[in-house]
Amino acid sequence: MPKSLDFENLRKCIEKYSAECLFIRDCGGTRADGRYSAQGLVKVNENLEGKVLDFRKDDSGLYMMIDSEEVFRFSLANDYHNGFSLAYERIIPTDDGVGRIYMPSTGFDPDDEALPEPRSSTLRRIFDRHLIEITFKGKIQLEFHSWWDEKCGWKYWTVK
Repeated sequence: MPKSLDFENLRKCIEKYSAECLFIRDCGGTRADGRYSAQGLVKVNENLEGKVLDFRKDDSGLYMMIDSEEVFRFSLANDYHNGFSLAYERIIPTDDGVGRIYMPSTGFDPDDEALPEPRSSTLRRIFDRHLIEITFKGKIQLEFHSWWDEKCGWKYWTVK
């Protein structure tokens, strides 16, 4: 998704879709004790059933809130090149009844009727060396925005 539309897309998702989970972790690195850890430390892992997810953004950062209480603040001090990405959880039925996750390559059409209907949609991005993932029930509807790389068939999408 285009970086310039990050907060507009986030607002649309929160207002139009039911949020299931908010997950935030750092991206690893040198810890307070001087040791390096490639594993990110979880900062927020909240089931949102029966709760209201929201955010506000001002000059001091991006504030993630649950039931009107701040649970995490991104300072937005670092600039990143990419905007939010969206991943669908699609399950393909198998003979054993369990199913398997469908993992398409980049450049596919999210509305391809040959694909299984998504169970959930996860919006993710990195701010201030922290990964944020918000999982929503069902399929977040997208629409074509512009070409990222027309030669490769890669497109930018936005939330309908």
